[in-house]
Amino acid sequence: MSRRRRAGKREIAPDPLFNSYVLAKFINKLMIDGKKSTARRIVYNAIEKFANKVKAEDALAAFEQALENAKPALEVKSRRIGGATYQVPVEIAPDRRTSMAMQWIIKYSREKAGRSMEDALSSEFIDCYQNQGATIKKKDDTHRMAEANRAFAHYKW
Repeated sequence: MSRRRRAGKREIAPDPLFNSYVLAKFINKLMIDGKKSTARRIVYNAIEKFANKVKAEDALAAFEQALENAKPALEVKSRRIGGATYQVPVEIAPDRRTSMAMQWIIKYSREKAGRSMEDALSSEFIDCYQNQGATIKKKDDTHRMAEANRAFAHYKW
């Protein structure tokens, strides 16, 4: 592998139903053991249930709104200065914001016991769409942590 030139990000194909790159990325994150068709079926059914529950005309726009509500703006990173470790608040890059939101939605959907993944995912989408639930709590906790450590913001690198 070359050490001189850094390869750019790999492009992924948009999903076949909605022609969306964001949704394709979400399907890839949900996928286990390379079973993309299963992941697609779960996501499409969950989005359909979610759109029916919130009475959204455009299911993709509703999904993107739920994802937008779950995206964090700030996070803390550990920075060691003079023998002490400080939690320094930093802004998050747009790609990482999206990725963190997707990971949290999938994580908290998987933690809902006694439900099919479709039902758990659709209920998590509904919660995010309405700015409530475990994913939004995680986002708020992340923001609260960054706000509490705002005094160390001058250590940003």
